[in-house]
Amino acid sequence: MVSAHGARGAQGAHGAREAHGARGAQGAHAELEARMRARLGGRDCLYVPSCRLGLYLALRHWCPPGGRVLMSPVNDDVIFFVVLAAGLRPVQAPLDPHTGSLDPAAVPDAVWSGLCAVLTTNLYGNPDPAPGLRERCDRLGIPLLEDAAHAIGSTVGGRPVGAWGDAAVFSLSKHAGARTGGFLAVADPARRAALAAERDALLRPSRAGGELARLARPYAESAARALRLTRPAHAALRALGVHERPGIRMPLRPAELTRALGAAPALDPFHSWIRVDLHDYRLRTGPARLRRVRTRLAALDAVLDAHRAGTARLLATEYASPGAPDGGRVQPLFRVPLLVEDRDAAAAALARRGIPVGYLYDPPLDAYAGAEFTDPSPAPAPAAWFARHALPVDPRRADEALAALRASGARPAVPAPAPGGAR
Repeated sequence: MVSAHGARGAQGAHGAREAHGARGAQGAHAELEARMRARLGGRDCLYVPSCRLGLYLALRHWCPPGGRVLMSPVNDDVIFFVVLAAGLRPVQAPLDPHTGSLDPAAVPDAVWSGLCAVLTTNLYGNPDPAPGLRERCDRLGIPLLEDAAHAIGSTVGGRPVGAWGDAAVFSLSKHAGARTGGFLAVADPARRAALAAERDALLRPSRAGGELARLARPYAESAARALRLTRPAHAALRALGVHERPGIRMPLRPAELTRALGAAPALDPFHSWIRVDLHDYRLRTGPARLRRVRTRLAALDAVLDAHRAGTARLLATEYASPGAPDGGRVQPLFRVPLLVEDRDAAAAALARRGIPVGYLYDPPLDAYAGAEFTDPSPAPAPAAWFARHALPVDPRRADEALAALRASGARPAVPAPAPGGAR
């Protein structure tokens, strides 16, 4: 039997450990934030356990419930559900079919006038036209929010991606490969304290007993993304309990989604959609994972150099987009969207060589979700063409991928005619 004194002692020891852990995490966060601040030219940064939680914080902080947010239809469906969870109406934007970037000139004035914010995507690391979007948002008096998950090393207009918006979110699961963590960067440092308090209110505790499982699970979830096209992979991942996407898009579940919308803005009703591929997106990052984040962030520059070199090789091939840069600084793309005639056949050819293809966003979000849940793009054809033909290739495996594509007879896609507003 444990005495009351012993119980109090155990509780005190547990509390002391928790306090010590909290102080250690704060120190680790401060170190990571300082590194990211230096990359962004002095912008204040707030560590978050995931890019998607950082985006939810930004949307809730800068946008009034019921507002309309311009976003890309060629985007991860998780981001779509984050926008809905924030109590906002997604408005799908026209895209440049050659790059998958937002095409501001093709957005009608009537759409611009009804927006409360613009959310960039910087798809695969290709920068959206942030300087022009910044100027337009300033004229309208609305915030520009940058999703820089794929673009931690990209630049546009002489600045890093993420240094143009009122806020920007970054992922440490992409280039850095930390499988957890991210940053919310803000232009106004006076907002940081409120955002930190809002973050802490949303976080859930990370139990020590589950830390090893959380260290391993993201690798299985990455496999689920990368191996969607093979039936044996589907069966194996279902057996492991980590397979949540039977196809490229997760199931929409319209009836459940309608009920969740009635409770927005709120994160919990949308948890089953937002957690897909990353179940610990709102858990406090434990010490073991923080050590991994620190190590991976310290090695980021070498990784970006490898991505930049592979990107240059892929952009010099017959599969490169005609909108890809032909000179100047090459971006360290997270994935290089080669444009191929038969995307699924090309992906299968790469899979036979052990090169997984993930980060496919087809069909576009307006076709996936329908007008009940989003305003469709006023010019949907370019996005549909890009989503159907884009083959995202890891630039670190550029030579292997090119050999596999050429051996398979994969043909480049015939370029779609650019819409009237495309650059």
